[in-house]
Formats: sequence, structure tokens, C-alpha cells
Amino acid sequence: MLGSTHGTLTTDSRRARALACGERSGPAVHGRPAQVGDLDVSGHPLHADVPDLDRFFRPRSVAVIGASDTEGRPRTGITRQLADWAGRVGARLYPVHPSRPSVLGLPCCPSVADLPEQVDLAVVLVGDPLPVIEELAEAKARFAVVFASGFAETGPEGEAAQRRLAAAVERSGMRLLGPNTNLNAFERFRDDLQGPAIALITQSGHQGRPVFALQELGIRLSHWAPTGNEADLETADFLSYFAEQPEVGAIACYLEGLKDGRSFLLAADRAARRGVPVVAVKVGRTETGARTAASHTGKLTGADAVVDAALRQYGVIRVDGLDELQDTAALLARARPPRADGVVVYSISGGTGAHVADLASAAGLRLPVLSEAKQAELHQWIPAYLSVANPVDNGGHPVGDERGRKIIDALLDDPAVGVLICPVTGPFPPLSDRLVRDLVDAAERTDKLVCVVWGSPVGTEPAYREVLLGSSRVATFRTVGNCLTAVRAHLAHHRFATGYRSPFDDAPRTPSPSYRKARALMQPGRQLSEHAAKTLLRAYGIRVPREQLVTSAAAAVRAAGPVGYPVVMKASGAKIAHKTELGLVKIGLTSASQVRDAYRELTDIARYEDVALDGVLVCQMVEHGVEMVVGVTHDDLFGPTVTVGLGGVLVEVLRDTAVGVPPFGEEQARDMLAGLRGRALLEGVRGRPPADLDALVEVVLRVQRMALELGDDLAELDINPLMVLPRGQGAVALDALAVCR
Repeated sequence: MLGSTHGTLTTDSRRARALACGERSGPAVHGRPAQVGDLDVSGHPLHADVPDLDRFFRPRSVAVIGASDTEGRPRTGITRQLADWAGRVGARLYPVHPSRPSVLGLPCCPSVADLPEQVDLAVVLVGDPLPVIEELAEAKARFAVVFASGFAETGPEGEAAQRRLAAAVERSGMRLLGPNTNLNAFERFRDDLQGPAIALITQSGHQGRPVFALQELGIRLSHWAPTGNEADLETADFLSYFAEQPEVGAIACYLEGLKDGRSFLLAADRAARRGVPVVAVKVGRTETGARTAASHTGKLTGADAVVDAALRQYGVIRVDGLDELQDTAALLARARPPRADGVVVYSISGGTGAHVADLASAAGLRLPVLSEAKQAELHQWIPAYLSVANPVDNGGHPVGDERGRKIIDALLDDPAVGVLICPVTGPFPPLSDRLVRDLVDAAERTDKLVCVVWGSPVGTEPAYREVLLGSSRVATFRTVGNCLTAVRAHLAHHRFATGYRSPFDDAPRTPSPSYRKARALMQPGRQLSEHAAKTLLRAYGIRVPREQLVTSAAAAVRAAGPVGYPVVMKASGAKIAHKTELGLVKIGLTSASQVRDAYRELTDIARYEDVALDGVLVCQMVEHGVEMVVGVTHDDLFGPTVTVGLGGVLVEVLRDTAVGVPPFGEEQARDMLAGLRGRALLEGVRGRPPADLDALVEVVLRVQRMALELGDDLAELDINPLMVLPRGQGAVALDALAVCR
């Protein structure tokens, strides 16, 4: 089940509320974008509802509960910052304190009930916020912020307190930021910077400081949402809101956990529909990171492989470091869409160019070999003994005169080049000064991306501080690694955005006929036998071998004829998970006597191992294909997930699998397969024919439909092996395990 365990609405309760409020006004129409109110086959929303946060970020009136102006008190510093912020946004400020006549020269209200108007935003500074929240609800405040800690991040007692707080907020209709948040939303943003801005979402305020500091490098920031414990307003709310703001060029996120995986995906989908790039650091890749994140915010971090897959499906660019978050978000916010995906590396040193070119190729960037005509053009200004194929080495001297600019212009005029990367390993005036001026001037006349890596550890040189950082057209980096990460993300984002089709638009709205058949086969709380699990697969149109379930040796012999020799015989029972290890599988049986003996041996082993059987399967023997695995599991954050990978014993040895989070379409299913290390086996190796990739994709999509429709009723499904036959011959589920909730 999706949702938080800390007193917030679960997905099921949201679904119930949506149905109760009549949000689903009628049958959904396929072939059109999902709209607010549409529900999928499981009753989940198909479109993100965008909260109206305008009055949070630009309120007309602000109340500070527990305001202070006593020197040395923490509340005094907070009150002053809020007063300063209220003045900047043009809001009326009302201090509230029961025993103070005034605060900061402003008349003080003794209680919330004495506020002279309905306030847009109330900031709660008291230690126990619950009574104040209830008073604010009576006063019909629109938004509240709770800074206090001691809630879900502290353990069971704090979780209970947070549940009470969330319940009070839900009853009131007010929206709450926090608890365990800070003043980041009320920082002083520079208003003298132009161009698209970065909007910032963090669950740890300190971790957003490096991105906030980008303003000192000329990068504009528009909003900062420090979400804290997310008892009410969560990352997804701010993500949906920021994606709609015209000034936002990119959204940068520092995420420790997600309150509701489904809500986050809907918000990411909204950003993807609008082409707004989202860059995220998501902690919890390791067990230590996940444990620390949970202790800090009290939220589930989610299985990292599932989180990674979910982010990738919706175009969220995941980076690891805050420095990467800075540089990637800044580039994506300001760079124009690429004209081509070719990258050229231009340097004054052959060693530098070769090194950066190696790193760029390893990062997956395409470095096209420049045409013979282009190389001949470059050799007008670059000595003939230097390589200009890509990377381009100018030898140094042309940088000092008019040749330097001509070389840059010639590279940017090449239609195969979309990005020029120039590494400057260290300052060497006056050549480096002339080089960066030429790069800045050239960037002003082109719509292609010009990137400069300023490698000096000092960073105080005028060429860097004034010329490069003074340009809004040149993307400047301090490390080659961050430059390549950002460029790769830039190109990938625009490829993704150009062809993006929301998976939610094609998500099933009504149950299929297969669902009604499958529902009757479910046995709550039990594992199905292989025979029952395969019956479930057949209900969804997934092919299984010819087979019969028999309960005697004579019946096994009779079944073998129609099934067709050679046959496979397997014990079938609800509690058998690993038949091969117990000796409960016999393959390659070619005669009636072998079938008769196999039946007796299988039933003897089952009795010895005390394994209950519903019979023995006599199965068609299917060979000459690629063994794959396709399965369904439940993730605590995202609900049902679909896994595909190399099957048989290889799934345990190599763990070469890819994960998809429903809903997803055919293109995403093919992307999952493309990411497998063993993809070459499907394409045909050592003379083997290519496998039926289309049939495999179809099975993945049918399993996804099963996961969506059966929802919480299906705890686990494992098709292993799924034998993918040569192209045009289909795929056959040779074995299956299903566990019902």
C-alpha cells in the first residue's frame, strides 16, 4: 500500500475520499490526457492536483505565533527574519503573544482569536503546536508553518504526535508545512538576476545551502520549500506547483524520503508534461544512508532500485552530490534546447583534450569525428601536425590572436556539433584571458551550448570571476566530472521531453475481462500452486506449455500422449517454492515407463519431504530459447512493481534485472530490456537466432496489467523461467509462483 506510516493520508484513504467527493464524474475517455479527478483501475488518481501555494509564498497577511523581540532568544531572530520577509513581499505582520503589548514596535495580539483578519500564513514558534493549529483552524488561516521538532523523526511517540497534528490539519482544511522545518522559505532571494530560475525543494535545509549560494554566481533562484516531516504539504505538492510557475527553468531537490510514492510520480509527470527538468539527490542508496535518512525525517526511503527506476521513468535526473545538483540544475535551467547531440572537445593541450575526450566518451556522450572538410578548414589556423578530428588541439598559439575566435566559430558552425566543451586546466594570462573572452563572445552569437571548465583551484582570477561568471550564455564548471554529468543530463532531458508521453494517459480505467477471471482464482493469504498460478497467467493471455494435472501414474501416462513426448513432470503444490532443489522436477521423459516411474518418484519425495501436493503436472518440454524472469512485487512507497531480467539460475547469480513502476507503456518496457547487461542474449549470440523481443514486451505489459488490476490482492508473482523463443515464435511461461495477500 502506498503512503506514509506517520499519520498522513494513505493512498487508500485518498482514493476513498476522492470517490466520496465525487471526483470521478463518469467513465474516463481513453486517448486523451488524464485530468484531475480521473482514477485508474485501482482507484488511484491519474493526474496531479496542483495546490494553490501563491498565498504561501506571497501572503497578504502573516501571523507569528509566539513572536519575540527579547535579545538573545532564538524566537527573536526568527521573528525579525519573518518581519523582514513580510516587508519584502508586501504582507501585513501580526505578532501574537499572550503577555506582550508589542513586538518589534508592532501591536501584539494576545491570541489567535484576536487577529484582526483571516491570515494567509501563520508561523507557529511555540513548542506544542497542536492547540495553536486547532485555534488557527477556527480562525480559518490558509497556511501554517510548524518549526518544532520531536515528531516522527524521534520514534513511535513522536509518530503518534505527528498523526494527531496531521489529523487536526486535515479536519481544518488548512495546509501545513512541517513540522521539523525551518526558515528557508523566507530567505532573501536576489531580485537583480535575470533569466529562468531554479526552484529548490529540500528535506534538510542545510543541504540546500549550496544551491542557494548559486545566486552569488549569477544563477537565479525563485523559491525554496523546506518540507521537513511532511505531515501535510509534501515534496509532490511543491513539485507540481513549481512546474506551473513560468519563471522556473529547473527544479532541484534534496530528498531523504517520499511520503507517498504515487503522489511524487504524478508530480514528476506534471513536470515532464511541461518539459520542466527535475534534478534530485535521493539519499538511501546504501543501508546506512537509508537508516540515517529515516532517523532524520521519519519517512520510508524505499528500495533504492525501485526509486531509481521510478525517477528514470518520469525523467527525474538523479545525481549523487550537492555539487552535481548545483551544476546540473543550473545548466538545465538556463541552457537552450540542443540543436544536435554531438560534443566537441576543444583545448590548447593535446593531453588535456585526450583526457577529457576519454572521460566524455565513458560518460556516454557522443564525440563525432569532424568531417574532412571541417578539419581542412580548421587547419587554416591550426598547424597541420595537430589533430583536429575531435578532440581539437590548437597547440596554444592561435589562442593569442584572431585565429582563436575563428576556430571557435568554425566548430560551432558545424551542424554535427551541439555542445562545445573547453577545459582550461589553469590560468595562463594573457592567453587564457583572450580564450575565455572569445568563448563568451562566440556564445552570445550562437544557440549552441558552450561549456568551460575552469580548473584553477583559486577561483579569484578576473577571467573566471568577471568574464565567465558574468556571462549568461556560457556554462562554467570547476570540474570536468560535473561538466560531463550536466551535459549528459541536458541532452538526455531534451531527448526525453521531446518524445514524452505520459504513462498515466493510457493507464487502464476499468477492469478487463481477464480481471474477473483472475479474481475468482485468488486465495487470500495463500501461495498458489504452480498449476493455479499458470491458470492465473492464462486468464491474462500469457502463454503456458501444454500440460495436464494428474493424480495417478496411469493418468500421467494417458496425459503424456496429448501433451507430446518428450515431457517434463513436476510436483504441484501450494507450498513448493524450489522444486528443483527438492528433486521434484523430471525432464526429458520419452516413454510411458519413464513417466510412470517419474510419477512414483515425485510423489515419494513429496511424502518424504512432507510436502502437500494437488497433483503432478505433465508438461510440454520447451527448449531453444532465452530464459527470462518476469515478476511482480510490492514496494512500500510505489505499490506494485514489475521486474524483468535474465531468468533461470542466472537471476540469482547475475541479478541482471530492471524494474518498472506501473503504469508504463511499451516504450518504457523496451527501455527496461535495453538496460539489461545480458540484452545481447536476446539479440542472438554465437549463431543463435534473435529472440522474440516483441513477445517478451507483450508479456511484461500483460503482467503490468495484472499488477494494476489485482493491486493489493497479489502480493507476489514470479514467472521463472519465461522461455523467449526465436523471433516470431512467442514466449512461454514454464513455471510460475503467485502469492495472494
